[in-house]
Order: sequence, then C-alpha cells, then structure tokens
Amino acid sequence: MKLSELLEKYRIEEKFEVKNEKNFDTLALTQSDIRIPNCTFVDNKKYVGTLNDSVRMVLTTSEISRELDLNRVGLCIVDNPRNTYFKLHNALKDCSEYVRPTFKTKIGENTTISKWSSIAENNVIIGDNVIIDDFVMVHANTTIGDNCIIRSGVKLGSVDFEFKRDGNEVFGVEHYGGLVLRNNVEIQCNTVVNRALYPWDNTTISEFTKIDANVMISHGVKIGARNMIVAGSVIGGRTLLGDDCWVGLSATLKNGISVGNGARINLGAVVTKNVAAGESVTGNFAIDHDKFLLNLKGQLKE
Repeated sequence: MKLSELLEKYRIEEKFEVKNEKNFDTLALTQSDIRIPNCTFVDNKKYVGTLNDSVRMVLTTSEISRELDLNRVGLCIVDNPRNTYFKLHNALKDCSEYVRPTFKTKIGENTTISKWSSIAENNVIIGDNVIIDDFVMVHANTTIGDNCIIRSGVKLGSVDFEFKRDGNEVFGVEHYGGLVLRNNVEIQCNTVVNRALYPWDNTTISEFTKIDANVMISHGVKIGARNMIVAGSVIGGRTLLGDDCWVGLSATLKNGISVGNGARINLGAVVTKNVAAGESVTGNFAIDHDKFLLNLKGQLKE
C-alpha cells in the first residue's frame, strides 16, 4: 500500500507532504511487536526512538520530522498525525489488503450452545466440548478452543471504548482484530472480552485461565496460562499478563503494562506500572505488598 494514494483515495487529508515514500502492508503503533512492514504515527518526540525495524512510513508533524531519519523511513507530514492515522485505519474497512478474509462460522463436535445465545454467522471458530450458556454474544473474529465454558451474559469479541477527539467532534475507531480463547478457558457471567484493534492482532486468553463474573478485558490484552482473574477486575488495552498470575477482586490494571509470571495483584489494587515475576502488589497506586503493610502500620501508629 502507498500512503499518498490512500490519503487521496479516501479524502482523509487535503494538505500533506510525503518524503521518501515507501510501501507498507498494515498499520501499527510504534510500540507494537510486529514484523510486518507498517505505517505508524509519531506526534510526540518521546516516541522518535521507539520505531522498530518494520516501520516503513511515519505520519508526523513538520517539527518532529526533522528528528526522524529519512534514510530509514518515509515521512508524511500532516497537522494532526494521530487523527489522520486513525481516520485512515477506519477508511480501510472494505480494503481486502488490510482486513481479515471472511469465512463461514465453524462449530466443533459435542458443543452445547444455548438457543438464547448469538453467534456471528462469519469468522467464528468454536472447538469441541464447549459449553455456551444463555444470552452469550460471540462476535466475528473470535476463536474458542476445546473444553471452554462460557457462562450467561458474556460478551466475546466486542468493540472496545476507543474514541478520538477531532475539533468539536469525536469519532470511534474500528476494530478489525480478533479474540482467541485457548483450550480449557472458563469465563463467568457478564464478563466482557473485547477484540483487538488491528487485523494482525488478537486479544488472547491462554490455557486453563479462569475469569470470574463482571470482568472487563480490553483490546489486544495477552493473558497467559492458568491465570485467576477475580470479579470486578478491569484490564486495560494491550496489557500483558504472564502465566500463573492472580488478579484480585476489583483490581485495575493500566493499559500497556506488563505483569510477570506468578505475580499477584491483590484486591482493589490500581496498577500503573510493570509488575515483576513473582511480585505481589497492593494499594492505590499499587506498590510491593510488604511495603504497603509497613506503610499502613506506620500510619496506624501515628
């Protein structure tokens, strides 16, 4: 794909300047772990050094363009790189080179689906021995592995809360990615697990993870194996959880952070930074659990 041709075709920008134009295959954020030639945007100087080797084109401002290496990437200079980028993403919804191909939904053997539930006609794969209770919604681009249990009211593969301000208006961002539940996942009542934003990406929940009721899992989250995620928890977009983690009652995890294997997020914790493997954190904002208790004891003595 060529950026200049797309901007003209979809009438996204009337004024733009392209330098050293290069072809690309998809769109991606600067911090995305992706090996596909892509176009991204940079509207803050702190991201100039974060471009990976797969970036071919960068939407940016005139000021920031002076700090980018033209020998390495092509540039497209616009007034608002972020909005131009997401408007282009939205415009590509009917572009076969960008979105996923369509196929008829496939359902495995010995699978029980309530007549009160809704399964998308296209782009869903459901494995063997799956149980789907009443009033579940399974949206397109969702894969459910073998032996999964989905309790009443769960929403799988829905669209996340992703909006951009544009002058006096606000526009939503299309979600072209998927959701993958691996084998033996169980999700309790009224939990929402949203699909990823980009066509090359999936929200992923790995083997034997158990998710309680009323949990919110945002786009592009990657959850490892054998996690326990308790009721009322909120996990922000693109967050990574390792294997064997515990996320306690009503915990909140900021978008884009990483939680290591065997970590423990205790009840009510508000986690705003990475958590190391085996670490236990508590509080708002969350800190090491033992430090939290020491601080609390000190306050009580006062």
